[in-house]
Amino acid sequence: QEQLVESGGGFVQAGGSLRLSCAASETIFRFNTMAWYRQAPGKQRELVASITGLGRTNYADAVKGRFTISRDNAKNTLYLQMNSLKPEDTAVYYCNTLWRAYWGQGTQVTVSS
Repeated sequence: QEQLVESGGGFVQAGGSLRLSCAASETIFRFNTMAWYRQAPGKQRELVASITGLGRTNYADAVKGRFTISRDNAKNTLYLQMNSLKPEDTAVYYCNTLWRAYWGQGTQVTVSS
């Protein structure tokens, strides 16, 4: 089994917070840089944040200072803490590696103005 299962999305007002989780199979999670992506309506999927196996992080400019990516290697779980949410953050959020071609179902984040 190779899977990625995202959860934690929801409907929030601007300025609110959400914490997304991604449960990954060990074969995907182990040794891999993991990342959060998002796809907003009418737009292509974009990279939001990434984290290496040892915790080195990178963020898209649009979320820098507001989002925090983290991982729990013992649990094979990836997290995305999202604070100060904006309507522009509305999207389906996906977790994945930087190379894997297969995608899970994602989790919907909707931020109202």
